[in-house]
Order: sequence, then C-alpha cells, then structure tokens
Amino acid sequence: MKNVMPTYGRIDLSFERGEGPWLYTKDNKRFLDFATGIAVNTLGHSNKDLIDTLSIQSKKLWHTSNLYNIQPQEELAELICKNSFGESVFFCNSGAESLEGTIKLCRKFHFNNGNKNKTDILVCSSAFHGRTLGTLAAGDNEKHREGFGVNTNGFIRVPFGDINEIKKFINKNTAAILVEPIQGEGGINRSPKGFLRELRKICSESKILLALDEVQTGIGRTGKLFAHQWSEIKPDVMALAKGLGGGFPIGAVVATNEAASGMSPGTHGSTFGGNFLASSVAKSVISQVIREGFLDNVTKMGNKLLKEIDLLAIKYSKQIKGVRGKGLMIGISCNMNNLDLCTNLRKNGLLSVPAGNNVLRLLPPLNINNEHADKCIEILNQTLSNIKVK
Repeated sequence: MKNVMPTYGRIDLSFERGEGPWLYTKDNKRFLDFATGIAVNTLGHSNKDLIDTLSIQSKKLWHTSNLYNIQPQEELAELICKNSFGESVFFCNSGAESLEGTIKLCRKFHFNNGNKNKTDILVCSSAFHGRTLGTLAAGDNEKHREGFGVNTNGFIRVPFGDINEIKKFINKNTAAILVEPIQGEGGINRSPKGFLRELRKICSESKILLALDEVQTGIGRTGKLFAHQWSEIKPDVMALAKGLGGGFPIGAVVATNEAASGMSPGTHGSTFGGNFLASSVAKSVISQVIREGFLDNVTKMGNKLLKEIDLLAIKYSKQIKGVRGKGLMIGISCNMNNLDLCTNLRKNGLLSVPAGNNVLRLLPPLNINNEHADKCIEILNQTLSNIKVK
C-alpha cells in the first residue's frame, strides 16, 4: 500500500469476503472474526437485512446534506430516543466526531445559561475518546498527543472509579464529567459497583452534565442497548458510533432537550452526518438489536466465554492472568505480551484486538452462537498450549 499514508502498523493480511462471524482471504483461508473492525460489525459480515436495506436505499437516494429534511435520519433519531433517555440527536460520521459534539454541547449548555466560565470537563485516567485534537486532549495517552501541539486546557484528569477523589475536582468552572461506562482501549476496565449512580447524583447536585462515551459500549455490546442501563441511570448526553452502523460509518450525539438547549442552528454541523445511506443502515442495525431475545443472547454468549476463558486462565496461568468484561466486550489480562498472543491466535484463525494494560480484547459479532463461542475457546486452548513461557 505504497500510496496510503503510513499511519497504521498494518498486519500483512487482506480479506476478500465475509459471512457472519467469519472472514475469508483470497485463497479461502478462514478466520473467526472476534475483532469486528474494533467493535463495529455488530451483526457480523454480509448481514442480509443490512444488505437489503442498503441496496434499496442506494437505488433511491444517497446524499443531499443536512440543508434538507432526511426522512431516514428522522426515523433513526426517533428509534434511538424511543429506546433511550434521549430526546434530541445529532448525527455525524465517527466516534471522535460524536465526542467532539458532546464536548461542544456540554460547554455550550452552560454558556447558554449565562455561565461562560463553566468550560472544564472532568475526564478519567486510562480514558480514550478519539484521535482529533479535542478528543486527544480528553484522552489519557500522552504518546497519542506527542508532536501535535495538543492543548489540554479545559480537561481535568480524575481517577477512574474513585468517587471521593472526583468530588474534590468539582468547582465553579466545571461543566461536565465525561466517562466510559467500561473503558475499552484502556483495557476493558469496569468501574466499581454503583460508580455511575454516584456520578449521576454528583452531577445533579452540582448542576453539571453527565456525559457518557458509549462509542464502544453502546448498541448492545454489553448485553443492554446502552451500557449505562445496567446502572439504571440516565445521563444528560452520550456519544455513539462504532456498532451503530454495523460497519457503515455513522456517529451520534444523544441528549436530553435541556442539555441540547444551546445547540441552535449554526452551532454545529456535518456535511455527511446522518445521510440517507447511513441512517437507513443504522436504523436496520438497531431494529435487529432490540428484537426479542437478541440482547439475552449477548449476555448468554458473554457469560459462556467469560466462564470458559476463566478456566483457561487457571490452566495456562503463566500465559494469561484472567478475564474481565460484560456481555461481548471481553478482555483477557495477559502475563505474556498481549501483541504476541494476538499474533499467535491469528495464526490459528482467531482475530482479536490489543488494548492497554497488556489486555487482549475479544469483540465478536453480537449474534454469535454456541458453535462460534466453542470455536473461539478451542483456538485459545490450542494456542495457549503451544506457547511456552518461562
């Protein structure tokens, strides 16, 4: 790929087609895809409903821009709001864009209410929110910021999961708290029990916004449509992307009407966001995820994988420490190098994703079955048995 900018350390592997949780190379070598484009291919590859939806819409209209009403976008927004706390949705193209929109919304809310100095946003240790200048400032990886002149003013770092410490950082300039319900890139880090409920209480008492980054955890990944629903709380705003389009690029900022009250015409925009193709596909994705029994299967398959990998961690304690996660957002904590384990699994036909803290992520399609879960465990067992660790 000599003419492609070398911003990725690419694996020398290329796929020609996919079917369900499987990917195939040109020479028909098969891989079990438990990476799914980094938690993107919600329904696997070549999902019939998504193909039909895209085919039908592509023959009618692709794009007009947001200068005009877009019926599929309106229908998608209604579907999201009907199944969430949301009352208002802004559509964009990616996770980083949805976080940028979330950050702008939080600050504009307070400005609109006469508090122009309330611009600081509390963000967490080990957080990842994207690769734009704004989201790099919000994230916690200094290496990602290196060389780009990122200004981190306006973002105050607080310990993930530590309510008492977080309280100490709230002051008259605090606009919001931004947090991932489960940190993905940071290493599948689950917050302590009751953490989100306490955050909700603190934000309400302090009259600041609770903003959730559900880019990776949203759209059924943890066994609920949105991960914060496990805590039975309602944020003021959340960012979505990744699984929302099932592989088609789309992101969204979902908010209450009150939180979005400052977002008047001209305050934000996107040329492509929520166009006919993207909105139609995303609507089909959510419609399938909310079908009866779908999310129950996510929980069932997730519990099965967590239990089986936990047993492997006992059997191969020199290679892996243990496993954590929720639903089909699973992290294997490694004793060996996580990149080495990822490479060896790939050689045996299983695709996975590295994360921080020497963790390996498994992010399969949400519609996998017992056969696929068993195959994953079989490859893990085979791979770990052949890795010798001193």
